Amino acid sequence: MVKESAANGGLEWRINMPDGSSKILVPERVPRTRVCGGLQGFFMGFLSKFWGFILKAWNIGLNDPKKFIHCIKVGLALCLVSLFYYMRPLYHGVGGNAMWAVMTVVVVFEYTVGATLCKCVNRAIGTCLAGALGVGVHWIASKSGERFEPIILQFSVFLLAAAATFSRFIPSVKARFDYGAMIFILTFSLVSVSGYRVEKLFELAHHRLSTITIGTSICIITTMLFFPVWAGTELHNLIRNNMEKLADSLDGCLADYFSNEVNTDNIKNEARNKILLGYKCVLGSKATEESLANFARWEPAHGGFNFGHPWKEYLKVGASLRSCAYCIEALNGSINSDAKVPDVLKAHFSKFCLRLSSSSSAVMKELSAVISTMTKSTNIDLIVQEMNNAVEELQNALKSFSEQSTTSLTVSNGTGDAKASLALVQIVPLVTVSSLLMEIAARTEKIAEAVNSLANKAEFKVESDEKSKQSQNPKVLTR
Repeated sequence: MVKESAANGGLEWRINMPDGSSKILVPERVPRTRVCGGLQGFFMGFLSKFWGFILKAWNIGLNDPKKFIHCIKVGLALCLVSLFYYMRPLYHGVGGNAMWAVMTVVVVFEYTVGATLCKCVNRAIGTCLAGALGVGVHWIASKSGERFEPIILQFSVFLLAAAATFSRFIPSVKARFDYGAMIFILTFSLVSVSGYRVEKLFELAHHRLSTITIGTSICIITTMLFFPVWAGTELHNLIRNNMEKLADSLDGCLADYFSNEVNTDNIKNEARNKILLGYKCVLGSKATEESLANFARWEPAHGGFNFGHPWKEYLKVGASLRSCAYCIEALNGSINSDAKVPDVLKAHFSKFCLRLSSSSSAVMKELSAVISTMTKSTNIDLIVQEMNNAVEELQNALKSFSEQSTTSLTVSNGTGDAKASLALVQIVPLVTVSSLLMEIAARTEKIAEAVNSLANKAEFKVESDEKSKQSQNPKVLTR
């Protein structure tokens, strides 16, 4: 039992002991060293996390210096546009709306040249069109009298804002002019609403248009002259890298499945992570490809890409790559399933499966070289034919094995159904892997057709005569 009593002007707690006596409970005091240790641990943990963040940011800059350069370009553009606010002659030239130029740079400047041009053009067109319509509607409303002026302005805002918002749901408009439609709604609403109270509407519109022109011009000059990052080049390299990753994933899946060597767990995990990283990157690149293709259409001719380059063909190649990546994902799942295949069967089919896998990956690597060099390959037809021959060999091996299995199953049925079902369970996983490999080969041929269409429409160069003589099949890829 605990008692509470007053002593020496304060409160104290007593507890009854088993022998009948009572004992005063003295509250424990936290040592000062413990408090200091807790604060020290908190600050050390904060510094450790902050240092880890700095190291992660530094590694990102080292792995992709373009991101670090982009940050410098944004800072340079903001410094240039800020001169119109700091320098008095420039400030008086554009009026008190110089801050709109700064806001334009912040909103418009993007990582690639195509994205920056897309936003600049959209902002300029949306501002000009909305400003012209706003001034026109204001003039009509002002001639209608004070009674009908706010009604006309409100109706025009409702009608044009609703129409512009609906246009953003149209796929073709949303893909290329979504930002322009949003700027149109914003500018028209500001001009219409402010025009009701502002007397010098034309001067206000002129200053806004001037500052936006200054901001977009600085963005375009900065992004195109100082280490430009072209969306077309990024898309080109993305498709090429995806092909190489897909080929590595296919080789890694089959090598891991038919390998007889005893590997450590760390090596297996590293190989598995590399396989997963390959085809998963391809499966997750659709949105990036579509975005880069859209921005590449806005870019001028650069490098080996002329104006009007068939960027849509890259999307077709990317779709073919993803179709093949889905098969590789299914193959990886089948290989990692719990179903066990006897070593005798795996040894019998390993030669045919590995040859088909090697032929398919060779086709992908050759197509990757075609895109990388923008040169038509003269021996791609031969490599595709070798892949088709490997498919036929695997089909013949499966056919002959199925005939032997049918005979053995017929004999086994005389003694019992257990042996027949056991043989079937052992065969099915290997047949599944073989079927997926043949499907991957068929989809690889579709990739070759898509790359061939890209090469023809983009007018890729033809290999020189010396390279043609070194190849075993001197025919140029034309279908």
